[in-house]
Amino acid sequence: MSEPDPRRWRILGVTLVVGFMSLLDVTIVNVALPSIQQGLDTSASTVQWIVSGYALAFGLTLVTGGRLGDAYGRRRLMLVGLTGFIVSSAAVGLAPVAWVAVAARLVQGLSAGLLTPQNSGLIQQLFSGAERGRAFGAFGFTVSVSSAIGPILGGLIIAAFGVDHGWRYIFLVNVPIGLVALVLIARMVPGRPADDGGSRDLDLVGAVLLGLMVLAVLYPLIGVIGESFWVLSLVALAPPLAWAFVSWERRVVRRQGAPLLDIGLLRDTPGYANGLAVGTIYFTGFTGVFLVLSVFLQEQLDLSALETGLLVTPFAAGSAIASPIAGRLVSVIGRRITLVALTIMLVGLAGVIAVAPDGSGPLWLLVPTLLVAGLGGGGVVSPNFTLTLQDVPPRMGGAAGGALQTGQRIGSALGAALLMGVYRVALGQGWAAHQALRVTLATAGVLVLGALVLAVRDWRRDPSVPA
Repeated sequence: MSEPDPRRWRILGVTLVVGFMSLLDVTIVNVALPSIQQGLDTSASTVQWIVSGYALAFGLTLVTGGRLGDAYGRRRLMLVGLTGFIVSSAAVGLAPVAWVAVAARLVQGLSAGLLTPQNSGLIQQLFSGAERGRAFGAFGFTVSVSSAIGPILGGLIIAAFGVDHGWRYIFLVNVPIGLVALVLIARMVPGRPADDGGSRDLDLVGAVLLGLMVLAVLYPLIGVIGESFWVLSLVALAPPLAWAFVSWERRVVRRQGAPLLDIGLLRDTPGYANGLAVGTIYFTGFTGVFLVLSVFLQEQLDLSALETGLLVTPFAAGSAIASPIAGRLVSVIGRRITLVALTIMLVGLAGVIAVAPDGSGPLWLLVPTLLVAGLGGGGVVSPNFTLTLQDVPPRMGGAAGGALQTGQRIGSALGAALLMGVYRVALGQGWAAHQALRVTLATAGVLVLGALVLAVRDWRRDPSVPA
């Protein structure tokens, strides 16, 4: 067995900074929507595309980006993806009109889709045993905190640079950070070994079929947010596209070709399919909570973007505390850490529902309940990555990790559409805003409960295996 790379933790640190940037851009714009709409003098539905278009493009390229990393090396894909991310970030920040911002956000999302799966692929490549659990703990910390801390960072930037132009700096700040990371990646991240035996062929047909399937799922969700309900019919195309993708991948394997995603390998990998489902459903329930809370606090309680961000910071703090701990414990107690974490998060969500502000009560009651929810949330992501990918061969690590993250992106888009839809419908039915918020949070709780049920099922499959 070859010796591990002595620079592996420093390499991980650099790549996680890049992963943090790409994941942060999913949520950091939530508190900036009113400013963006005013600054670009455009409609609410167009501004929503600046949020959801990024998520759409991100989800489309994750598996293909992971497979390209498997085939051509993590360093090359990270350099290409980060260059595109830097240029498109600058284009959004400097956009003179709305359509330029939307187009640049789509390119930014495509670039992020090339970047993000390289993190899980590198962890598979550089770490093993208990170290891999700790590395995924750091990755889970990045995923959880980037999602939760986005609102406060967005609020701070807008407060620092003003409502009129502050939103532009949310994107422009990526440029100097990205340029420094670009140099470090070129110097530190290993390329693909010349003798690794893997194929460099790209399964273009598989990539197109998977992209169309993801598009058929994600685009209608963005259409729901933008009130274009006719696109819901596209969902009906997802099952036949999924069947065509699986059939094609099996055909590629039978012909001894290089599949985009080896369906047979992943199907036979213990816990992979169930872990994929746990991650998707958890992100469906978890991500939309911050969007709804941000809208509620600003629209109904007239809080500023900064005040809104500060109020949801306890969730990020809880995630920051729990993620590294969970990464260490997963090699000891296995799937049970996910069961405990999801249960704690449900307790925290129940607390948020109980103290949901109605405009007359104290807002500080949200702090301890969001902290508890964050402690639970921080213990979900990294163990699920570790347990789901632990038996996946490194040669498929990028594609398998990309598929796992595609599920998370689909879950995030679905959660945003579903929870905002529940909130708006409740308001439209004449419910008080705090009641609508409680119903929405209860919907999120049901989804998190679904993830818990699936995690229990995975644990019962073989409770004696710790990791």
